[in-house]
Amino acid sequence: MIVLENICRLPILLRQLWKPCSRQLPPRRQLLTMQLSAEQLAPLRTPEVTQLAEMFGRHGYELRLAGGAVRDMLSGIVPADLDFATPATPDQMKALFAAEQVRLINTKGEKHGTITARVNDAVNMEVTTLRIDVATDGRHAEVQFTTDWQQDAGRRDLTVNAMFLDLNGTVYDYFNGYEDLQHRRIRFVGDPSTRIQEDYLRILRYFRFFGRLSGSADGHEAAALSAVRENAAGLARISGERIWSELKRILAGRYHRELMLTMLDLGVGPHIGLPPDPDTAEFGRICERMEVVQEPQPITLLAGLLRTLEEMMALHQRLKLSAFERDLGLFIVTHREDTPPPHPQPLRPYQQLLADYRASKRVGKLFIVELLRYRGQHQLAAEFDAWEMPRFPVNGATLKEAGVPVGRHMSRVLDRLRQIWIDTDFQPTEQQLKKHVPAVMEELGLTPTSAGKGEGKKGEVNGTDGGGGGEVAS
Repeated sequence: MIVLENICRLPILLRQLWKPCSRQLPPRRQLLTMQLSAEQLAPLRTPEVTQLAEMFGRHGYELRLAGGAVRDMLSGIVPADLDFATPATPDQMKALFAAEQVRLINTKGEKHGTITARVNDAVNMEVTTLRIDVATDGRHAEVQFTTDWQQDAGRRDLTVNAMFLDLNGTVYDYFNGYEDLQHRRIRFVGDPSTRIQEDYLRILRYFRFFGRLSGSADGHEAAALSAVRENAAGLARISGERIWSELKRILAGRYHRELMLTMLDLGVGPHIGLPPDPDTAEFGRICERMEVVQEPQPITLLAGLLRTLEEMMALHQRLKLSAFERDLGLFIVTHREDTPPPHPQPLRPYQQLLADYRASKRVGKLFIVELLRYRGQHQLAAEFDAWEMPRFPVNGATLKEAGVPVGRHMSRVLDRLRQIWIDTDFQPTEQQLKKHVPAVMEELGLTPTSAGKGEGKKGEVNGTDGGGGGEVAS
């Protein structure tokens, strides 16, 4: 009965989550336009873009560059991706491309208005129908197509991302995005809470673009911060993969220390996998130490907020980190407080740590470099990064020839020989290490096999023409 009652209530619960938003569009603003120079338009003057524009023109549909690419071009940056918008519906675009004999790629975005065409059989071009959100659950939106450019601009997250550019160089700015870009202000389009509630990931996008574009670390508008605080719990609805994709870029960008602390102060932390009481003092110290590192690993910085391995694993479970990121975080939390005893060769404790690392030595080396950077030992990190670990010359076949019994004892002998090799600066050869086998076996209480005894009599172990077992053990 309880299950049946919950099933009956399901449509009500879904309606509570799926909020209509067609009446929550920003108020209409005066359209501002400006003209770009031929030099500024140069990144668009490719054969594929020209061909795309000509196709849409022949069929009577307007085509404009949209969003981030416009923002980048106005900032003097060549855009990495070009996204286009049009009043043409997906069906009209499919008919257009069929008539032009252009192949379509990846039709998964069609229900949201996006068609991907393989233009000139060389470049994939995404074109999206103008749209408005008629309902949203904070993650996904139900869209309705429109021919109104301003309505489409009004559903975008930030003013600097809500501009269009036609292929003749005219910029269409409905929400003062260009002015905000000039003054390096990051503002939501319309009401910040409304924009955030349409997609809670916009909280992290706000901070990412703030780090990228803002002129100062503390230039937030009060309305934006208030909206983040009120809606932070909505991030619990967002998948860990999407959160980590944004968070990584925040940590890799400008003002990452200040932005992370601001997010924590606004209550974001528990909803993205961080503990209720993160170690902000340690995080601040790590950020200062890592300032000299060109491309710090985001998880290295984030580990500063974590006190235990359990907190690290909780973060992994929330964000779905890669195996490399997870293991790097665990490695740093495990070893960051280790204090190696003084050694005449400062690298030796870390060479030992790498020698003892059972997984990939290449990965282990990267982990140790990050650990040293975390501690602020940047010179030592550079030296260790430049050091190449020699190949350990002894293997199971070597030990079998030397008379070591096959089985678990072989790994014990191998470990002792590896330690001798490390303690002697990785210099001994295979033959030199084989000379230590009898003494190691005696120490471990092992009896040589007949193969080892025979080799000893032949003098093959120590590489001499004569000499019995006594010489091998010496």
